[in-house]
Amino acid sequence: MIMMDFLYKLGVVPVVAIEDAAHALPLADALIAGGLPVAEITFRTAAGAEVIAAIAKDRPEMLIGAGTVLSPEQAMRAKACGAQFAVAPGLNADVVRAAFDEELPFFPGVMTPTNVETALSLGCRQLKFFPAGPAGGVPMLKALTAPYKHMGVKFMPTGGVTIDNLAEYLAVESVTAVGGTWIAATDAIRAGDWAGITERARAAADVVKRVRGAGN
Repeated sequence: MIMMDFLYKLGVVPVVAIEDAAHALPLADALIAGGLPVAEITFRTAAGAEVIAAIAKDRPEMLIGAGTVLSPEQAMRAKACGAQFAVAPGLNADVVRAAFDEELPFFPGVMTPTNVETALSLGCRQLKFFPAGPAGGVPMLKALTAPYKHMGVKFMPTGGVTIDNLAEYLAVESVTAVGGTWIAATDAIRAGDWAGITERARAAADVVKRVRGAGN
């Protein structure tokens, strides 16, 4: 899938809880300037859908996803406002089915082998490993991957990933990309620290190039 190839090439997905839709395009521009034209805009705030719609319309070069998608209605809303993928912290069969009905690539959250097998039974191969740090980090991710590698399962570890351990996660063969809040934290967006967001995006993109190669 072309989108998954692009996601692998980018390697890092900023996870963003944005409170004011007026910040949508400045955020997108800051990430683009940092060489990381991707974001998961969570539905944790009332502005989430409006932010996704604004970026999808005016910054088509951005790969834009919806995060914290917890209901079938939110999955449909994510697709309607222009999200190109959706992510959830957990595994809800009704949400998975709704996303598939909308032809919306969906990353349900998993933490255990049982979660992975349930996801596989629903037709999911791209999974969010969450919360990655508390669940055991890279060693747990490697152990979780091993029995299912032949099934083509891939992961987006999120939760506890930072610039300091980013390279370690990216080096795991089953990782498509990692998700992280450190690049565009809510406080930084609220303060209009676009230069700081660009700097952190560029630093993350540099790690991806170092680990996966400039031509990945």
